[in-house]
Amino acid sequence: MQVQELVGFVPWTFIAQICNLLIQVYIFKRFLFKPVNAMLEKRRAMADAEIQDAVKAKDDAKAMKAEYEQNMQQAKEKANEIMSTAQKTAAVQSEEMIREATQQAATIKTKAEKDIALEKAKAVNEIKDEIGSMAMEIAGKAIGRELREEDHEQLINEFIANVGEKS
Repeated sequence: MQVQELVGFVPWTFIAQICNLLIQVYIFKRFLFKPVNAMLEKRRAMADAEIQDAVKAKDDAKAMKAEYEQNMQQAKEKANEIMSTAQKTAAVQSEEMIREATQQAATIKTKAEKDIALEKAKAVNEIKDEIGSMAMEIAGKAIGRELREEDHEQLINEFIANVGEKS
């Protein structure tokens, strides 16, 4: 029997093992690493696409938020404008109503003053007529005779002048 050496170097075995290793590396590379690398590359591309979509969605959300804030600001400005316009309109209308009421009151006052003046003049004329007729009767009784028309008118005019001066 031949004793084999535990550690020995057999060149043909070494060459066969190296060839075997190279064949295994080629097979792993061809059938395992390339598909795994392709799948990893595909997943990396999907992850990059999702990140880009997320960034785009974030930018869109920021744009929508800015637009929303701008719309809210415009709505507030418009509401303030409507309120100020309504207040101005109400102030103008109230001033107009006050002016109309003042005009109506002045018109009513003027009309009342005219009516009072007319009634006063009418009353004075009636009193003058009554006093004139009473004066004529008194004078007729006092004199005891009838007055002529000319004397009567002269007495009335004098009496009216005296009454007019005193009132």
